[in-house]
Amino acid sequence: MFKGQPKGLFALALANAGERFGYYTMLAIFTLYLKAKFGWDENISGQVYAIFLAGVYFMPLLGGVIADKIGYGKCVSIGSIVMILGYLVLAIPMINLQADKWAMYVSLALIAIGTGLFKGNLQVLVGNLYDDPKLSGKRDDGFYLFYMAINIGAFFAPAMAKALYIPFIENAGFHFVPLDNAVAVFGAQSDAYLQTMSDGYRLCFYAACAAHLLSYVIYLVCRPWFKHADVNVKQAVEQDVEIKELTPKQTRERIMALLLVFAVVIFFWMAFDQNGAALTFFADKYTQLDGITGINRIWFNVWSLSFIAVSVFTLFAIFQSDNRKSRVIAIAATLALWAGALAFYLRMPASYNSVTSDYQQFNPFFVVALTPVSIAVFGALGKKGKEPSAPVKIGLGMLLGGVGFAVITVASTNLISPMDLGNRTQNILDPNWLIGTYFTLTVAELLLSPMGISFVSKVAPPKYKGLMMGGWFASTAIGSYLCRIPSALWNKIPLMANWAILITLCVIAGLIMFILRKKLEAATQD
Repeated sequence: MFKGQPKGLFALALANAGERFGYYTMLAIFTLYLKAKFGWDENISGQVYAIFLAGVYFMPLLGGVIADKIGYGKCVSIGSIVMILGYLVLAIPMINLQADKWAMYVSLALIAIGTGLFKGNLQVLVGNLYDDPKLSGKRDDGFYLFYMAINIGAFFAPAMAKALYIPFIENAGFHFVPLDNAVAVFGAQSDAYLQTMSDGYRLCFYAACAAHLLSYVIYLVCRPWFKHADVNVKQAVEQDVEIKELTPKQTRERIMALLLVFAVVIFFWMAFDQNGAALTFFADKYTQLDGITGINRIWFNVWSLSFIAVSVFTLFAIFQSDNRKSRVIAIAATLALWAGALAFYLRMPASYNSVTSDYQQFNPFFVVALTPVSIAVFGALGKKGKEPSAPVKIGLGMLLGGVGFAVITVASTNLISPMDLGNRTQNILDPNWLIGTYFTLTVAELLLSPMGISFVSKVAPPKYKGLMMGGWFASTAIGSYLCRIPSALWNKIPLMANWAILITLCVIAGLIMFILRKKLEAATQD
């Protein structure tokens, strides 16, 4: 699966992995930070979270317009610097609570602007690598690998966050408890505990700043590997580089096809982005956090999960090896990785106490572990001429998103709704219910997100590549903002009704995608 891929892919993927590591280290605790620092409830925290996500994913639209004029590489560099400044402002404590609040708003704006210049344009560079006819057949696999690599950064982020804030809290003389239990456990000292907790969360913002700085260094050092792909239409004309010409009719049809996709996937992202909102609240309120025993403990050991994820690749290497020596090496590597996973698992205490942010690591873990499976399955179907088109994969992903929320709906059957639970918790649910939901949503994501990005890079008219990639993220932005609806309804309607809204949206969006399938497939044939 790695064979024949351009080395520029790995450089860009590594740079984006660093950026995602910083972003998700911050995001893993962001709503919890808002609640601890400012005393906001789920509704207000969820609204700020949703607005921020909307900004992060909407700004690539503007970044794409700028890049189509001044160049993709320039925008990536400017965006990296702006993001570094944004995380630094977020990390530095201010003189009072009001100043902290305004500094946070400024930092979130800087992060959103920087991401807008960085994210979409970096992925345009990835797509441009495959404009070479010799590499065009590897585009989808390339985007699967790119998507997997950046999720490696997201996978380690929650563990990094926990490794920073929990020791900080313990060194201050407290033991960690969930936010809603602070008053009951610490009484008169609860305010001091919440201040300590918010200061511990602030360390995660410093880590995010450092990760973005490292990401930018990687981008600069490895730039010669992908410099040839850093050419927009304006630069191509100046450099006398040949580009594919489209008729006005073809351009209109391709843009219309992409706009239809953008409109439909809004509903998927509205549902999927609950991992940082309603699903985080669900983990905090309802899922068993303390006293996890038996084999379930392995889910909360980031090193065991890392070895397991890598072992999926070595397992596939056993069957894909060209010679006996390579096969033996792959077998040995697989056994060593399993031994390492077991060793870390056996070192865990018999009863493990998890934290809410632990649940943020499951989505990226499943992305990494399932990527080789996705490539192998669709590769096998492709050889038989039966591989689904990108629009079909996207539609299937949406329908599967509905299945994911059906899983959590079943788990919610006998739970007290948040509106009746109040500030109490009901941490009784087996972690596997929420983990199973993340697994199903991740399979849906793998069908939709990397394929969507690949589809945009392939179909976008050359002179509008930046704009169209920005459009993909703009649709994500709208969905991310709408993800606040379940948060706003969290304390107002039954749990089952909240999940039913998300299931309905995913199913409707998937059906619409299948209705539009032929029109979208025709656009790729021009």
